[in-house]
Amino acid sequence: MPPSRRAFLHTLGAAAAAGPVIAAAQAADPLGVRAQFPVAARRLYLNAAYIAPVPLAVAAAGRAFVDAKAEQPISLGEMQKTADGVRAAYARLIGAAADEIAFLYATSEGENIVARGLGLNAGDNVVVDELHYNTSFLLYRELERTIGITLRIVAARDGAVHVDDVARMVDRRTRLVSVAWVSHQNGFRHDLRPLADLAHAHGAYLYVDGVQAVGMFPVDVVQADVDFMTSGTYKWLLGSFGVAPFYVRREILDRVAPDRMGELHVERELPDHHFEIYKTARKFDYATLAFGPVYQLGAALEYLERVGVARIEAHTVGLATELATGLRSLEIDVLTPAGNRSSIVAFKNPADTATARAALDAARTQVSLRQNGTEIRVSPALFNTSDDIRRFLDVAQGLKSRSRA
Repeated sequence: MPPSRRAFLHTLGAAAAAGPVIAAAQAADPLGVRAQFPVAARRLYLNAAYIAPVPLAVAAAGRAFVDAKAEQPISLGEMQKTADGVRAAYARLIGAAADEIAFLYATSEGENIVARGLGLNAGDNVVVDELHYNTSFLLYRELERTIGITLRIVAARDGAVHVDDVARMVDRRTRLVSVAWVSHQNGFRHDLRPLADLAHAHGAYLYVDGVQAVGMFPVDVVQADVDFMTSGTYKWLLGSFGVAPFYVRREILDRVAPDRMGELHVERELPDHHFEIYKTARKFDYATLAFGPVYQLGAALEYLERVGVARIEAHTVGLATELATGLRSLEIDVLTPAGNRSSIVAFKNPADTATARAALDAARTQVSLRQNGTEIRVSPALFNTSDDIRRFLDVAQGLKSRSRA
């Protein structure tokens, strides 16, 4: 993606020229990325788990694509070639092969394909936990009503889901265990390998919602032994809306049938309007892709590779730990389990909803008010700093003080 590469190299060149200034600023901006995120100069933005701002390099890639469409549209063949390059880059990011990756439109689409493509029957059961995303509950309740499967929901204890509790729900009629790698509710991060071992020991599959994980920390789907994973790209992957990479382990590609048909399924045309469709994950790419967001994703993946996802994890999880420690010192009820390794912290709002909203607006601070304002979710990104956390803790302390008034 030339626009993104030029923008990134321009940023690096400017930083190098600054010399001593950079050395002095490292404590304030450890990853050296803050200048790439204009939002950081305008607001205290701690809401990447909702929508992450994109760096300038990704914005430039989006503008370049739209400008090209206005001036001289890119050919379909060229766009598909670029999309295949982005597919390969995403595969490298998660430890997969390119032929195991499809491009869908939203995270929820992947779980729908899996649930409807596995041939679930009456009497089968699907196991999820209560920290999962709402789509999963809606999907399996509907299959419970229409097909006769059973949805089993594992309760969380102290903000965490324990594999032993999941094990008590899994039996020989379990077809699928479905979890969010990182919960959008409180940031709880699953250790996936024990769940995969549990599911596979009972002949079931493990589906993972990776939207709050991929880009937050290094992901290896082979090491975790994941069967299926979908991730949106507008959060920790620093991309846009409209493209959601869908991973299917190569060995089970033939066990999930596409739930719709389209021109992009076709690998080879045969006589008399017969066709052979792809046997790789591309069999789920059924229609014209959202190429603009795909180009932006390519720029975002290049950016993440250069910054380093492991560095991002160390920085943002460190900020989340600092935040949780500070909240507990204020005697605020933190809903995220201690020692959790994600960049999301949730806590009980110590004030009423209107007071919290007014205080956040006055401090030009953006976080997520959840559960009708009774909970607050904070999610620092790579451009945030320890000073941002201290500023937010001042806001939280103010809310705590008002609750006592």
